[in-house]
Amino acid sequence: MSNAQASRFVAIGECMVELSVAGDGLYRQGFAGDTFNTLWHFARRAPAGWRGAYLTGLGTDRLSEEMLDFFTAAGIGTEMVRRIPNASPGLYMIHLADGERSFSYWREMAAARRLAEDEGHLQEVFAAGDAFYFSGITLAILPAEDRARLLAHLGAAKKAGKRVAFDPNVRPRLWPDLETARRAVEAAARVSTHCLPSFDDERATFGDENSRATAARYRALGVGEVVVKDGGSAALVSWEGGREQVPAIPPAEIVDTTGAGDSFNAAYLAARLGGAGPVAATIAGHRLASHVVGGHGALVA
Repeated sequence: MSNAQASRFVAIGECMVELSVAGDGLYRQGFAGDTFNTLWHFARRAPAGWRGAYLTGLGTDRLSEEMLDFFTAAGIGTEMVRRIPNASPGLYMIHLADGERSFSYWREMAAARRLAEDEGHLQEVFAAGDAFYFSGITLAILPAEDRARLLAHLGAAKKAGKRVAFDPNVRPRLWPDLETARRAVEAAARVSTHCLPSFDDERATFGDENSRATAARYRALGVGEVVVKDGGSAALVSWEGGREQVPAIPPAEIVDTTGAGDSFNAAYLAARLGGAGPVAATIAGHRLASHVVGGHGALVA
């Protein structure tokens, strides 16, 4: 582990190889993934005294090396990446038809699925990290035993007074059934200080009638601060001292909504770690999301 003095914001999850249409039957290679997208944006906005690092699993192949170089170029620390011999990153392909996007995935044997299997490595990461961020996708790709191990470390970090942020980001196709997903999300909420759900996901997964019901449910599970995102509508932020609807910031143009929620999370967390209050941080989240949907892809500078 690096001995750098800056506080570490550690994102936990999977970065994948992305293939997107480049025209004439050609595809363009990139790198993306929900927690990685948030970390990429956070690294560009990290408050004074903070730096971002990624806990994931990568192989020792050429694509893994290229991905590590991409992390470094983005200012993301690689000292917490777990290297796994004879393993590779997952891959997904974006298909376009009449302007609509669909996806094909190859991630069953991805190295990131093994990011939490080494207890010693996790102990080092959680001793060195100062704030942590993970998602429902992080949990979904892990074997049940590793999921429980990671949640135990996150719970210990919360008890130690460290910030733990969670975006439920429920993707039903990654879970064996919806009840398993619900139990995992609830367990994750219990070890989190901040929760950043999207209302559409919560309505589909838990049957919530409105954003207030979502916020109340997560607060009842022990989350200190909840921001319920609702696409281009106002976000509801609920915390120990109050609750407020924070209007969205309309973009000049909507080009691509990919990664809007991930970028919102990045700006919100960077603002909170920098000392901003919940409402000001939510405004910062809206501002960045509005900028990102005006460009192509999730990583809009």
